Amino acid sequence: MTTGRSGRTVRDLRRGNRGAVLQKLYFGGPMSRQELGPATGLSSGSVSNVVGELIADGLLEEAGVVDSDGGRPRTLLRVSPGSAHLIGVDVGETRVRVELFDLTLTELARAETPLLPRGCYDVGPIVDHIRSGIGAVLAQAGVGTGRLLGVGVGVPGIVDREAPGGAVVHGQTIGWDAVPLEALLRATGALPQEVPYLIDNGARTLGQAEMWFGAGRGARDAVVVLFGSGVGASLITDGSPEGGSTEGTPLEWGHLTVSVRGRRCRCGARGCLEAYTGAESLLARWAERGGGGPPDAAGPADEEEALAALLASALAGDPVARDVLDETAEYLGAGLSDLINLFRPERILIGGWAGLLLGPYVLPAVREHARRHALRHPAARVSIDLGSLGPDAVTVGAATLPLSAFFTTGGRRTAPPAAPEQPGWRTALTRRG
Repeated sequence: MTTGRSGRTVRDLRRGNRGAVLQKLYFGGPMSRQELGPATGLSSGSVSNVVGELIADGLLEEAGVVDSDGGRPRTLLRVSPGSAHLIGVDVGETRVRVELFDLTLTELARAETPLLPRGCYDVGPIVDHIRSGIGAVLAQAGVGTGRLLGVGVGVPGIVDREAPGGAVVHGQTIGWDAVPLEALLRATGALPQEVPYLIDNGARTLGQAEMWFGAGRGARDAVVVLFGSGVGASLITDGSPEGGSTEGTPLEWGHLTVSVRGRRCRCGARGCLEAYTGAESLLARWAERGGGGPPDAAGPADEEEALAALLASALAGDPVARDVLDETAEYLGAGLSDLINLFRPERILIGGWAGLLLGPYVLPAVREHARRHALRHPAARVSIDLGSLGPDAVTVGAATLPLSAFFTTGGRRTAPPAAPEQPGWRTALTRRG
């Protein structure tokens, strides 16, 4: 294999060229061959070769013809939606959601399983929910695994993706202590060995989804907040304007101490931000003040329904409900001011089921408190808004994990570094009947 001065082989260069063309068409297409040259920095000959390969692999297709000034009409190209499939999984706070997408992230099928009793994070049942969900969405859509690029999984907690044997999850707030989730999923036999599982923090997958397809597009530096039963965040720095090279860093923002010897957090510490802003704590404070009872375990959506009832009471003028939400907005704003002072982002986006539910009510106060507590200069340049992708954002973001690997490998399905007992493999992705 020929190696250049940079140490890159011809194969590396070809893979990079394929990835550049795919990524440009994915986020900026359809485009003609003539437009792809300047857009990717490749020569016309390289573009022609790469496009020919990608069409032969079934990854690109024609998308119409446009007239050119004084020349022959130009054929537009786009990424072929049906050339591959992706699965995204959200291990959420009330349910496990599994969605199947085509290559352009159009949803093809979904399966949701409630966590019963509410908030039960026993590892065995959750692995079973993911396994059965994968089987269900493949069956609903009538597709096999031949074109499946991988399964992305968003989870609460810290993910060690470099652990021997595959990704390990440290989810202190849900009772997961070094759970070898990747190995457990692989052991179910739900998918062939060549289909990778890619596991990451749910706040980071939410952030990647918003940066690639949602309210974060165009920003280079942003923080995306996941506001649900607990709270977390993802920091994105030097993001690509096209979204394709975004790499977020999950932040355990909910476990910053905001009140020494304060309320007990579900992580076990006292005074965490989550103990004042998470939906679970918010409902507990409402109950303590006589405004409403805590949700029981009678159904999967109790916490969501209880929070909706709290909001309805506030909108109806109930002073206790309004005080609880006002206090929550102040804590959220103060917590955001720490992110503003530390990272100076251009945008802060609030997502998660509780954030989307309460956001329209609390957002003005959150902005006011954030700017009041933050330093003037970074506060003046940041915008604080809601995410735009809705409740499926974590699942969409999880699906971007195998999609990102697809770009990196130039459109060839390639397993991540395998555990010693799992042989690595490389298979060109081609259109199959």
